[in-house]
Amino acid sequence: MMSLAEVNITNLVKKQFSFKTRAFLGVFSSLAMTQILGIILSLTGVASSGFFSDELEINLYYYSANMVIMLSMIWALISGILITARATRYDDFSFVTNRLSSNIANILFLITASVVAGILAMASSYFLRIITYFDSDVQLHIAGGVYAKPNELLIGIIATVLLLLLFSSIGYFVGMLIQINKVFSILLPVLLFGLMVVDGVSGGDNVKKVYEFIFKEASLGLFTVKIIVISALLFVTSIIMTNRLEVRK
Repeated sequence: MMSLAEVNITNLVKKQFSFKTRAFLGVFSSLAMTQILGIILSLTGVASSGFFSDELEINLYYYSANMVIMLSMIWALISGILITARATRYDDFSFVTNRLSSNIANILFLITASVVAGILAMASSYFLRIITYFDSDVQLHIAGGVYAKPNELLIGIIATVLLLLLFSSIGYFVGMLIQINKVFSILLPVLLFGLMVVDGVSGGDNVKKVYEFIFKEASLGLFTVKIIVISALLFVTSIIMTNRLEVRK
């Protein structure tokens, strides 16, 4: 029997997104623990150098939020995979829904999580500066001062959010492949490792080229376009692959 009330997909996505935001609070708890771990690992410095003489000893320690960002990218990848789990799809079944609205709500949640994680990751750089400034037994010189320039902070946040979005889209794509067929949970790591081995043995630099194409882009505008296009392709492909699946399958 069909309902006389027409289902509005926009309202449906809003309801699902709101539900997922409340249901996946544990994702943000794991984010906090991940970034705290990154801060702790960064307190010893990411690099160091020194100068010694008979009367003088100078030690230079370099601090950055790179470790926090790297761990956050791993967190984004795992979160993208976990949100595709069967239990999550069963939660969607409590709504009058379809695969499209479910995917859109998931993607919106991952975008939101990436924004939150990116802002917190960049904020951790301030935290590191403050800790190293007041915790040292000698006066530290912090390049640029304790506070970064607003434009530098904005660029850092945008770049970090985009990286997290890329890794969450990769995780979502991988998770959907695994949900379609469990064999992909074994095939994908083997395929990735095999490609890297073949590329290394053959003396090729395809992996390096891909890395440089994505991560070594000097222009923020081009970097933004590349990440958005790649992430959009991964999300759209995930939607197309699962469009025919029932929510509870």
